[in-house]
Amino acid sequence: MNKTDLIAQIAEGAGLSKVDAKKAMDVAIDAIKAALAAGDKVQIPGVLTLSVEERAERKGINPATQQTIVIPAKKVVKVKVGTELAAVVK
Repeated sequence: MNKTDLIAQIAEGAGLSKVDAKKAMDVAIDAIKAALAAGDKVQIPGVLTLSVEERAERKGINPATQQTIVIPAKKVVKVKVGTELAAVVK
């Protein structure tokens, strides 16, 4: 399923036009992005939790040259699947 398919299902299920469903989805995605950019956690109970996690600087090995390199610290999005969503794929 891609974004277009999801928009079509939202439109059909909510009785909206595809244009309105796309607007709603875009607003929801922008709100999630803004929350994560601010360092907040996004929770949809039973479905998923998104949070920002900081990864420390660490050493690694360049596979082409076998030289030790430093992998810089960075922030990543952590995804935790909720129980209802996990139960669907069992």
